[in-house]
Amino acid sequence: MVDFPQHNVGAKFKGKRIGYFREAAGYERYRSAYVDGFGLLPAVRESVDIPTRFGTVRAYRFGEGDGTPLVLLPGRQAATPLWASNLPSLIGVRPVITLDLLGEPGASVQSEPLTDAADQAAWLDEALRALESRPVHVLGVSIGGWAAVNLVVRHPQRVASVAILDSPFVFGGVTWKMIVVSLGSVLPGMPDKWRNRLLSWIAGGVQAPAELPEGRLIASGMRDFAAYLPMTDRPAKDQLAAIAVPFLGIFAGRSIVHRAKKIAKVARKLVPGAQIEVWPEASHAINGEFPEEIAARMKQFLDEADTAKGA
Repeated sequence: MVDFPQHNVGAKFKGKRIGYFREAAGYERYRSAYVDGFGLLPAVRESVDIPTRFGTVRAYRFGEGDGTPLVLLPGRQAATPLWASNLPSLIGVRPVITLDLLGEPGASVQSEPLTDAADQAAWLDEALRALESRPVHVLGVSIGGWAAVNLVVRHPQRVASVAILDSPFVFGGVTWKMIVVSLGSVLPGMPDKWRNRLLSWIAGGVQAPAELPEGRLIASGMRDFAAYLPMTDRPAKDQLAAIAVPFLGIFAGRSIVHRAKKIAKVARKLVPGAQIEVWPEASHAINGEFPEEIAARMKQFLDEADTAKGA
């Protein structure tokens, strides 16, 4: 059973500009969903809490071998259990490290405000430096992809390659549909029925997310957690042009976040040598919809990255 930490809970944290659970009942609801979701994951090789200037970051290691690890960064209101569909196949590719994002609901606990994108890159840099002395491969889904790009443009020495899955705010803004979902995620009084409909909208309506362990986790994060994160700034064009590591961007053709073909066209212009793809049948829940395909694509991409590095 995973050890879920004591967290920031209750009104005493209001106004401190750090993430917290609004009440004890919400904390217990999220903790229960996290523990249940974690029980569906492969065996954990190591669990570690890493102190940073901005709080304690929870990291897990999965899989065996000594190859360059693949670090997974989840989307908003999610955490490591989001990767339940992906971990079984990804750990067959290479060792995997998952991180719970600081300032989001999860097993990472924020202690100081994050004021800008530089702070958001700084805690991630500190955590990865404590975990690995060498650069790592990074795969992020949704806002986790933005975090990966924000890291590589500010701390390129920490990153061996970057892959992103349908990530907003990297090459463009978001649609009005995504704005509606985002507003719903910060309204604590929203009925669960409406919140679950928003989650189903993100997932393309294929299956009600509340029926899935990760859907239950995200729904509780939306309802029970108050995040105080800075505005998500798009990287500057010159920052994107300066990315020198292998870059893979996969965008979902049925995503509500953005117009995938338009974003892909922009991405190809801004990141020299990037591999940019649109998967027409995928929704924003792409990681859960196509786990085997993502693992196969990541194996190809990472093998190419390792070969290029050794050349």
